[in-house]
Amino acid sequence: MRLPGSVAEIKASPPGPHIGAFFDLDGTLVAGFTGIILAQQQFMERQMGISDLLGMIEGGISHKLGRLEFEGLIRKATQVMRGRSLLDLDEIGERLFNQRVRSRVYPEMRELVRAHLDRGHTVCLSSSALTVQVEPVARYLSIPNTLTNVFEVDDDGLLTGDVIKPILWGPGKANAVQKFAAEHDIDLKDSYFYADGDEDVALMYLVGNPRPTNPESKMEAVARQRGWPILKFSSRSGTGVTGVVRNLAGLSTIVPTAAGAIGWGLLTRNRRRGVNFFTRNFFSLWLTTNGVSLNVQGEENLTKERPAIFIFNHRNNFDPIITASLVGENVTGVGKKELSEDPVLGPIGKLLDGVFIDREDTSSAVEKLHEVEDLVSKGLSVVMAPEGTRHDTTTVGAFKKGPFRLAMAAGVPIVPVVLRNADAIAERDSSTMNPGKVDVAVFPPVSVDDWSHDDLADHIAGIRRLYVDTLADWPDGELPDIAPYLEAPADKAPVKKAPAKKAPAKKAPAKKAPAKKAPAKKAAEGAAPVKKAAAKKAPAKKAAPAKKAPAKKVAPKPVDGGDQE
Repeated sequence: MRLPGSVAEIKASPPGPHIGAFFDLDGTLVAGFTGIILAQQQFMERQMGISDLLGMIEGGISHKLGRLEFEGLIRKATQVMRGRSLLDLDEIGERLFNQRVRSRVYPEMRELVRAHLDRGHTVCLSSSALTVQVEPVARYLSIPNTLTNVFEVDDDGLLTGDVIKPILWGPGKANAVQKFAAEHDIDLKDSYFYADGDEDVALMYLVGNPRPTNPESKMEAVARQRGWPILKFSSRSGTGVTGVVRNLAGLSTIVPTAAGAIGWGLLTRNRRRGVNFFTRNFFSLWLTTNGVSLNVQGEENLTKERPAIFIFNHRNNFDPIITASLVGENVTGVGKKELSEDPVLGPIGKLLDGVFIDREDTSSAVEKLHEVEDLVSKGLSVVMAPEGTRHDTTTVGAFKKGPFRLAMAAGVPIVPVVLRNADAIAERDSSTMNPGKVDVAVFPPVSVDDWSHDDLADHIAGIRRLYVDTLADWPDGELPDIAPYLEAPADKAPVKKAPAKKAPAKKAPAKKAPAKKAPAKKAAEGAAPVKKAAAKKAPAKKAAPAKKAPAKKVAPKPVDGGDQE
């Protein structure tokens, strides 16, 4: 639906640089106030005394109560930094952004910024904050233009304690936006403005598409009176006390769940049943307690063929938890060696017979993958991220071969799991979750029985394209056909056909292959759904079944057939 303020609305809007998209900073793009974070950091680094800090707090309160103009407030802030190098402050701003501000950027606003950029709109971050606060955020969001208050410096690049006039605030900010629009041939009647502060109400009247975002009281009242669409986000509420309490409550569910798992395992005298009790319940409880819900398309594909290698695109620390909660039982995972020392994920991984790989040691990594192959042969499905590491990007990272080689060696299918907006619940390096809904698309199992090492790269590229296209055009109610992504590229086809034409005399050995297929079919009876797909694909490559016979001899069986629900 093309609701006002939605990404769909922007994607359907007219393209071109004559349309402007202006974004405020604090409370709009970022949860909270970056000025407070900057003041706290200066105090902690002893760049500001207690009297200076108290003076800034008093100034902020006076400004809120209408006793101090914004110009007086910003001068209080800059006078504290008088004599400091602008380069030093820029470095502090970048460091603070990476350490404390990046995790506060609303993912919903990030998507809106991207949508405007994709339409070729002229995007500008217009804020009354200082450059040290604004510029790191603009770089992170790829916003090319900024309108902001600028430090005044002397000939040596040292701050004078003042700000270059005119100061951007209220009417001054509105004037700056109008001037910018005139200089860039922007039609404000077709443009957008996103802001939260009451002081920006005047700017809302200037544009044709006002979008109050997390509005303050006066802004919200005017918006309701004028019928402006109001955007409200809570996806970064985990930064406060309530968020911390919620996350601790979610994590604490591990205690009763583990107790129940131990009890069930002892009662049934079956360790795997106890572990399955844990995986079926804890991951879902952890997500639910934190207000995270999953909107899953293709849910039926989760159980079509087991065991399998479930692959997911990696954005944050909780992607594996989401995917494992979908798989449910008879599941293990592969992670980097450092996770084995994590106080939460380390013990969970060991409980699930998870394997931790040292990515710097190739020979050790290969040996560890053999251990995973043994686990699959016992009926365990594996959750893996083919990108290897977390990607804070608009696209999908390069896929490594590990998960696909594992599937080929174990003779099990690949199940693509595409996560669309996992960053809505947690930023890349965050250790806490925020409430939100994550969209998930689970595609049908992909048989690897006719894959070879020669065409592996092509198959991996096809699967990756599936992720890229799905994220670019998210399905609404029906998953796209996966078949086109499993076909070899057209330019590769002649290469594969050539050997068949050049070797007519070798057709006799190829005819012997059916005789070797009989044992393979018998071995596959324990996992009929997986091997039926392979049997249908066998005619496409006559010689392939003979090569795959060894892999089929180790057809996996369920760990505990009586525990499937």
